[in-house]
Amino acid sequence: MFNFHGLFCLFLWCAGIMRSSIPAVFISEEPSNLIKVPHIDTLLQAEALHIARTMTDIELAGQALMMGIDACGSVSSGEQERLMRLKPGAIMLFRKNLDAPEQEIRMMNDTLMKSSAVNVTLPDASTMSLPPFIACDHEGGSVHRFRKGVASLPPAGFYGELAGREGVTKARETLLHDSELAARELSRLGITMNLAPVAEILTPDNKAFLKDRSYGSDAAWTTQAALDFMQGMESAGIACIIKHFPGNTNVDPHKSLPFIRLSDKALKDAVAPFYKMAETGIPAGIMIAHSIAAAWDPQRSASLSSIVIQEKLIGEGDLYGIILADDFSMGAVGGNLDTLRKTISALAAGVDMVMAWPANAHDIHKAILKALAAGTLSRDRLINAAEHIIYQKLRFRQLRQKSYGAIKW
Repeated sequence: MFNFHGLFCLFLWCAGIMRSSIPAVFISEEPSNLIKVPHIDTLLQAEALHIARTMTDIELAGQALMMGIDACGSVSSGEQERLMRLKPGAIMLFRKNLDAPEQEIRMMNDTLMKSSAVNVTLPDASTMSLPPFIACDHEGGSVHRFRKGVASLPPAGFYGELAGREGVTKARETLLHDSELAARELSRLGITMNLAPVAEILTPDNKAFLKDRSYGSDAAWTTQAALDFMQGMESAGIACIIKHFPGNTNVDPHKSLPFIRLSDKALKDAVAPFYKMAETGIPAGIMIAHSIAAAWDPQRSASLSSIVIQEKLIGEGDLYGIILADDFSMGAVGGNLDTLRKTISALAAGVDMVMAWPANAHDIHKAILKALAAGTLSRDRLINAAEHIIYQKLRFRQLRQKSYGAIKW
């Protein structure tokens, strides 16, 4: 129900005065579908841990990679060989990979899954095949990786504006409908993970960067809208990674390092949607940003900070899901300078999965194995990371049967 201030803001919006300001939508204190799934399914957790413990070091290192590829519509024999060698836990697709007819995309993704799958032993001693997640950024609006017309979605900010015009119920119904349609298209193309939605609240400090990628300035509405988006995605079996914890500023992290100067209390208020959503167990994971949250760790980017990851996200945020670091080739963390060292530091700090590109995937995989051998990255930490990744693969029913030594898809 709108309070007086909300009604006044709505009046101003209708009069055209607020058209260029941050969307302000006011809903109930607690999102209505906050509790949808058990926070942790203990049976799946035990199965995921068992599988992780039986993996070789090479396989564990592979699970920690979200790997970019060169393919577009078809996968070369050389790329297939690389994937079979590294066995990445996820594969990331961009516009260059998806600028092809739908049939070619489906065939490409099928090949990617088969080439990267790991044979695993379950607690009952049966053997199954565990494929990678096939991921893309599909927020809607300008963050769209496909040819025109494929899985199209409005930007997140559209739904906040719709809530202001026609009410929260209408906005939620529209968002869920749109998300379900897009999810079915993604699933038909062989995509199993969406690096979306953005869960950051829109503020004057980040508006110039996020623009319409945020649902709006109200924490309860942002939480509800993101949950509705994920519910639509889950209806077709698409896992979602919410982003970017603990937030951004108006500095573009692709170019420079954002420095969040909020107090501890203000920072906790800002990340409230992440905490609320993590409590539900609905997000498959959270993407951690290359930004410095000064109140928590003034020295290190969140993606490299055990304080931010272990204490603030896993501890206070009660997260049991994949922690995915944003791209370490971004300018916020020095571009490609010393990427290997930073990815190992991120994994040691609590990140479960790092992004790797065709040019450096082999070197990152090798660096992980070297760090394991040297003891700078413990095997228990890598098993823990693989457990989180495998748990979500089990949750989203990614296991495949094997038949006569070949994968049966």
